[in-house]
Amino acid sequence: MRIRLIAVGSKMPKWVTEGYDEYAKRLPKDFALELVEIPMSPRGKNTDIAKAIRKEGDAMLEAIPSNDKVIAMEVLGKEWSTEQLADQTEQWRMDGYNVSLLVGGPDGLDPRCTSRADQVWSLSRLTLPHPMVRIILAEQIYRAWTLMNNHPYHR
Repeated sequence: MRIRLIAVGSKMPKWVTEGYDEYAKRLPKDFALELVEIPMSPRGKNTDIAKAIRKEGDAMLEAIPSNDKVIAMEVLGKEWSTEQLADQTEQWRMDGYNVSLLVGGPDGLDPRCTSRADQVWSLSRLTLPHPMVRIILAEQIYRAWTLMNNHPYHR
């Protein structure tokens, strides 16, 4: 199984890259977590935000393999427990699916990305810094894998 984290933004601070990499490297090759960075459209005082979001959405949609289960991360999505995430992930693995997780930039996801999604999830009702979402998702995916494999990390 492969889980692809498709996220708007590149050139993250070192602490973000190190945090994400720490959890991604713990996963076995048959349960790989792959990061696909979508360049953020330039923002300025005269930027058409809707146009910038559409451009990011175009790139995100192109990055999604056609047979993947697609999860859009949105503040108003469904909140999941770690155990529910592990159960859902195990079901996808048994059914032979790969997964693409979509994380928008500071202005959110293009509505077409949300429409393309099979499910819409929320990590919290709080607005989280988008770089931190990468680390939190990587840790939760690792934690779900440990639950699925009776590893003592999740206690």
